[in-house]
Amino acid sequence: MGLRTGSKAGIPIAIGYIPIALTFGLIAKTTGLTFSETIGMSLFVYAGASQFMALQMFAAGTSGLEIILATFIINIRHFLMTASLSEKIYERSLMKRALVAYGVTDETFSVASLQKEEVKPVFMAGLLLMAYGSWVIFSGVGYFIGAGLPGVLKASMSIALYAMFIGLIVPSLKRHRKVVALFSSAAILSSMLSLFLSSGWAIVLATLCSCFGVEAFYYKKKDPQEWEVGQHDK
Repeated sequence: MGLRTGSKAGIPIAIGYIPIALTFGLIAKTTGLTFSETIGMSLFVYAGASQFMALQMFAAGTSGLEIILATFIINIRHFLMTASLSEKIYERSLMKRALVAYGVTDETFSVASLQKEEVKPVFMAGLLLMAYGSWVIFSGVGYFIGAGLPGVLKASMSIALYAMFIGLIVPSLKRHRKVVALFSSAAILSSMLSLFLSSGWAIVLATLCSCFGVEAFYYKKKDPQEWEVGQHDK
């Protein structure tokens, strides 16, 4: 599997990123970011949901430390994805493995993990460059499109942020009771904590408390024998 194969595998992801990246660029413009800041966030953060959340926190006047902590918590799952993917990539070069890890997203991980053969770095390069390039380029395109929109329409684009989060969470809510518990407890805690703390710290603490609390509850509720046979909550 070479560069061309990886690039072909990345085309559907690149196409799927277009509307979300355009929306990010539009919202970044309305939030007050410059073009270079918008492109820089997509280049160096490269995490769709986290970037949208960071924009919301930035607009609310949240400090940089709070934004970094919140986005870090959301992206902790990438440690698990890259650890799993490293078992399929037989590459000794630490630099190449680090570059591959940097480009891993939910979508690229899914494509790479489904490959039956050994995943080579050159395949991952094609796959990741297609996805990464699409996200960065269309973030910039969205910014310029936003510059030509009427003020009223720019203001209304903020609803796209909430629409994206709803689209991300609803499918999981339908399938997993644990996600329902996590989402509900985090929302309630965040609302309560926001009465005493800034919105950024309220999100960070609510997320941490919900993750540990819900996981502890399900761990105690789980029959030890179920762990042995590898059954999972659905």
